[in-house]
Amino acid sequence: MELKRRIQASYLAVMMIWSTTPLSIQWSATEVDYLFGVTSRMVIGLFISLLLLRFMGLSLHTHRKALQTYLAAGLGIFGAMICVYWGAQYIPSGWISVLFGLTPIMTGVMARRFLGEKALSGVRLLGVILGISGLVVVFWGSLHFSPTAWLGVAALMVSVTLHSISTVWTKALGWQGNGVEITAGALVVAVPLYLLSWWLSDGQWPETVPLKAALSILYLGSVATVLGFGAFYYVLRHVDATRVALLTLVTPIIALWLGRWLNDEKLTWMVLAGTLLILSGLVLYELGERRGTGKR
Repeated sequence: MELKRRIQASYLAVMMIWSTTPLSIQWSATEVDYLFGVTSRMVIGLFISLLLLRFMGLSLHTHRKALQTYLAAGLGIFGAMICVYWGAQYIPSGWISVLFGLTPIMTGVMARRFLGEKALSGVRLLGVILGISGLVVVFWGSLHFSPTAWLGVAALMVSVTLHSISTVWTKALGWQGNGVEITAGALVVAVPLYLLSWWLSDGQWPETVPLKAALSILYLGSVATVLGFGAFYYVLRHVDATRVALLTLVTPIIALWLGRWLNDEKLTWMVLAGTLLILSGLVLYELGERRGTGKR
């Protein structure tokens, strides 16, 4: 029962953090280069996660499976997040979470192929289809937002693919490491890649960093990176990869409303209709999960 409560608390934490991350990403890139924003975030995250490991009396493992896990997670963090930050320049913050809602179906297909997880069928399949349909409605209603919006959409689709690959790869390795440790190990892999990318781009420290951008970077580096990724990898240890990916079916709802309230982003009737479809899909998926044998 205690384990179940911890999993539920971690699941809720990931959901809330992922809901606020898109808007924070856009704010962190205000008047500063996107590569500076994501690199500084990850450097802060690495520093805090290593301090947290020391405080917890833990250390990074160096056996083969641990190193493979760090690599799988780290490459996913680097590839997926750099695409998100680049794409965020062209689309509203709410779209980031909406487009990431395509992760469940991609992860589900990969998990079925490489992890042998039960195929989606019946009510569960209908729930996922309904949820994805809602995302399509939201996207279609915003398709003509700007001439360059397709660049952001394309970048997010690459990000979704890389995130799904990393999730399935990490799950397939099956190492039962601590979530904070996996986060720290992944950042050890990802941070040098970010620093190299920033240096090759221009490597210039901005003359000024606006307060909103600075606070967003600090939030993303401490809460979203350390707590968010730590909770995500903890949940991934105990829950099948497809269900973990379903986090991205509820976070768009919160992210869209946050973008509307705090960033004055447009919210049309099609977005509202898509939100309703997403919620309906989640309900159906959970009903199918409870009726099946694999209640996890």
